[in-house]
Amino acid sequence: MRSRIIAGWSVVALVVAVGLSGSGHGPAVVASEAQDGVPKFEVDASWPNMPNDWVTGQVSSVTVDSNDVIWVLHRPRTVGEDQGTPAPPVIAFEKDGTFVRAWGGDAEGYDWPANEHGIHVDPDGNVWVGGNSAAPESDDMLLKFTPEGELLLQIGGRARSGGNADTASPMRPAESFVHEGEVFVADGYGNRRVVVFDAETGEYKRMWGAFANEPIDTSVSTGEPDDRGGPSQFGIVHGIEVSADGLVYVADRGNSRVQVFDLDGTYRTQGFVNPGDESASTVAGLAFSPDAEQRFMYSADQGNSHIHVIDRATLEVLDTFGANGPAPGEFQALHHLDTDSDGNLYTAEAQRGRRAQKLTYTGMSAP
Repeated sequence: MRSRIIAGWSVVALVVAVGLSGSGHGPAVVASEAQDGVPKFEVDASWPNMPNDWVTGQVSSVTVDSNDVIWVLHRPRTVGEDQGTPAPPVIAFEKDGTFVRAWGGDAEGYDWPANEHGIHVDPDGNVWVGGNSAAPESDDMLLKFTPEGELLLQIGGRARSGGNADTASPMRPAESFVHEGEVFVADGYGNRRVVVFDAETGEYKRMWGAFANEPIDTSVSTGEPDDRGGPSQFGIVHGIEVSADGLVYVADRGNSRVQVFDLDGTYRTQGFVNPGDESASTVAGLAFSPDAEQRFMYSADQGNSHIHVIDRATLEVLDTFGANGPAPGEFQALHHLDTDSDGNLYTAEAQRGRRAQKLTYTGMSAP
């Protein structure tokens, strides 16, 4: 969700247990002093309204544009022949679930990814799509389209990346985010970096790794331990968001952490999210609450089927909710998420989950 403001959101947080209606048994959380609580949600099991008897495969990503249109990215190739007719990979819905449009897939003039992964809509309404397939050829591209699906720009191309030092191509990019004319790329499946390009021309601008270190080319090590905590290299750079006040938040999946940078790549700080749980993939995607301060940040815990509510200023986990399962409000392989201007959450479930869900904001928890 991109810098939208709504009334009625508190700028003070409380650490309390807030559950999703029907979502089960999230881990216990600890209360602390505050005034107005944390956001509460309940699932809208009727969302969305899919037309044409279409079905989705693995739903890899979801994003909300400045008009509160929700864009869902899924993987049609993962729909079996006996499972129904797959929808086009890019599908747009209104907040109430009304279908808007759908498009995407292989076509002349550009390299569509073999395994769709991340979607983002920039402030001008343009839609950015990337993929993370490694075989038979690597998805080393980031594509920019009009809302109707007309190609505007391709950065990189199939099997083009030369690794972390390559300034022309990403390598299996996980997600992107456009801020003030630049596209910040979570270049995290083949590389271990954030890379920044001009959002109009695709010209390379800059790059950095964890702690602003030079990223290394290796598929095994995440670097020696850093005295500031955790590995000196990113694991999988899986999500990226830029806040309204110009800070870059990087979801380091597998290392259970969020790292924060200035726009120029200067390292600020980091916070660990649910470390020590059964799975270390606790930060697959990030989203901000829609108040002016973007007081809360949400983390998609892919490995443990939770959503974590985080104080954006301190990176403290304030609340955790959600449980593993197929029922509405439960999660399976929670991948990316986003919010609309009313504070509602939208989630994407890849692998086992294969769905997008809407979690309706119902207010703040009682202190």
